[in-house]
Formats: sequence, C-alpha cells, structure tokens
Amino acid sequence: MPAADLPFGLPEVDYSEYTNRQLIAVPLGVLLVALLIIGGVWVTTGAPVDLGVEFSGGTEMRVGVDGANPQQQISDAFDPAPSNVQPIAEENTYILTFGEGVESNTLQSQAEAAGFSVLSIDGTSASFGEEAQIQALGGIAIAFVGMSVLVFAMFRTFVPSIAVVLSAFSDVVVPLALMNVLGIQLTLGSVAALLMIIGYSVDSDILLNNHVLRRQGSFYESAYRAMETGITMTLTSIAAMIVMTVVATAFGIGLLSSIGLILVFGLATDLLNTYMLNMSLLRWWKFEGVNR
Repeated sequence: MPAADLPFGLPEVDYSEYTNRQLIAVPLGVLLVALLIIGGVWVTTGAPVDLGVEFSGGTEMRVGVDGANPQQQISDAFDPAPSNVQPIAEENTYILTFGEGVESNTLQSQAEAAGFSVLSIDGTSASFGEEAQIQALGGIAIAFVGMSVLVFAMFRTFVPSIAVVLSAFSDVVVPLALMNVLGIQLTLGSVAALLMIIGYSVDSDILLNNHVLRRQGSFYESAYRAMETGITMTLTSIAAMIVMTVVATAFGIGLLSSIGLILVFGLATDLLNTYMLNMSLLRWWKFEGVNR
C-alpha cells in the first residue's frame, strides 16, 4: 500500500504501520491534559479561562506616558495597580486594565496626578459583563450544536459523524487550555477566534469523511487524496496566522495578536485530530465496526 504523498515536503505517512489505538492515543491524551487544565482553572477561579473586562467587568484606560521606565511609572501611579498593562503601536501609549470596583473618576485623577495623558477610559459593570459572558458562551454552544446537527444530517452514520464532532470539540478545548497556560484572556475577539476554529475543524473533517465515504477508490487512496488538499489548506492558514500574529505583536495590536495565536493553536490541533483521531475512527468503522 503506498504511503501518503504529503505537501510541502512533509515526510510520508504509512497508516498501515500504526494500529487504531496508537493513532487515537495521542489526540485523546492531549484532550485529556487540556480538560485537566481547564478543570483546574475552573475550580480555582470559578471560570474555565481568565475573563477579559468585557466579561468580568472593570475599567480599561488608554494613557500616554512620557519619560523613562513607563511601566514603573504606571505601577507607582495607581492604587490598586492595573491588572494588565499592554503597550500599543503608538509611542509611549498603554492600555491599562483594572478590575471591578475601581471608580473611573478615581483612576483618571490618579493618572492626571502622575502627569499621564488620559486618551480614553471605558468601564463595564459586573452585571453587564456576566450577561455578555452568557451570550458569548451561548453563541459558541449554539454554533457547536448547529455544526453537530449538520454533520449528522450529512452523513447519517453514527461513527463518522461523532468523529467530526469529537474532533471539533477537541479543536476548541485545547486552545482554551493553552490560553490559560499563556495568560490569554477570553475577550470578544478570542470568542470570534474560537468560532472560526469550529468552522476550520468542520471543513477539514468533512473533507476527509466525504472522500472516504462518497468517493471511489480504496480507503487509503481516498484518505490520502483528502490529506493532500486538507493539509495544504491548514498549513497555509497556519502560516498566514503566524504572520498576522508577528505583525500584530510588532505593532502592539493585542486583539489581532491574540486572535492569530489562538487560531494557530486551533489549526495545529485540527491537524492532530483530523489525521489521527478522525482517521482512526473512520478506519475502525470501515474495517472493524458495524460497517463490515
């Protein structure tokens, strides 16, 4: 049986050398570690991931700081100190984030007393943040449920359909865990990135399933044809997201930097889940499961 002729000079893969248990062990192990990280954070903080101001409530202030050691100046100027200080592309300009309970007028007075230029200040109440959190998480849940219904309607077979759903679930959970590890907050931008990951995941998994279930040729021939297209598509997207992340970081655009990094995590996880988890479940169903 010929091995897969992968794009970009990647080493060929002969799936016949690996059992289904060997293939499925790696993505399931990664998923288990991710769930443990999220569970630990949830028990400790009451949320599965660190929430941004939009969801937890608080105040975000943009200030201009002149002179040496601006980070130290900012730390000395405010009581309480900001929970997050993010430089932006404009020279000597910073975005400061404060938790709930700090009055905007007090923060503005402290900034002006320290000689800072207050460019903007916005506050979000805890109740509004909680409502936004419910809406955002509800949007992700609705998108996931809608995706699941669509997949089951397309394939009308349990194992291939559940393989797509499980892969998509892991593609979202692993980036969430990595957000905790790297200190990336859940914001409206990161929610949009997670929704995009669901779309990418369904696209690559349906491509693989469609080739295996509906195209002519043997299982491996169909799977390898799907891999040539799917891996090219995913690696190209990863490269684009890496470039966006680097450029956004260089220019201090924190929102785009976070979105790009989350998408890189999700797309890399999608490669693992599509061509190990989904592939092993499809092969089991094709040769050993109820379809034999």
